[in-house]
Amino acid sequence: MRKRKVILITDGDRLAKETVEEVARYIGGRCISASAGNPTPINGEELVKLIQQAPNDPVLVMFDDCGSIRKGRGEQALEYVINHRNVEVLGVVAVASNSPNVAGTPVHIALDRNGNMVEHQVDKNGMEVDGAPLRIFGDTVDVLNAYQLPLVVGIGDIGKMDHYDDPLWGAPVTKKAVQLILDNAGY
Repeated sequence: MRKRKVILITDGDRLAKETVEEVARYIGGRCISASAGNPTPINGEELVKLIQQAPNDPVLVMFDDCGSIRKGRGEQALEYVINHRNVEVLGVVAVASNSPNVAGTPVHIALDRNGNMVEHQVDKNGMEVDGAPLRIFGDTVDVLNAYQLPLVVGIGDIGKMDHYDDPLWGAPVTKKAVQLILDNAGY
């Protein structure tokens, strides 16, 4: 079986689903819509089967822990997908949330709600947190710390950020994050 090229996205609520579907259409990729849910409704094994069935790459897959500070269903599925031999992870869109008591994860790049690359953490609203390290705090990102991934792009809450990332407006922040990952991977 050939390795499928996958972009992981650490959000999966209804608006994230609409946004990721819009971005997948824009880039000519595929979105695993069944991965959307709060929390992620299917396990990693089922997700890999759906990834393998997608007609073309790249495949965008959503993961959500529904605010759990422990390793929830989204992070468990995320780990399974990262470790699967038939999946090549091109990168991750790490999404900020208001989850307390999480470790967060360092990111290579952070985008504010205007789509600008910033030097510090961004919050759920896509606002740069002056003086904060280049790190994203969210309920589904801590598991990323165990892996070396090609490119991790941190952003605010997908499809939201006070409408700056609204799918009706083309989801510009999520679109830019995914495009940065594709550019880094040589697409």
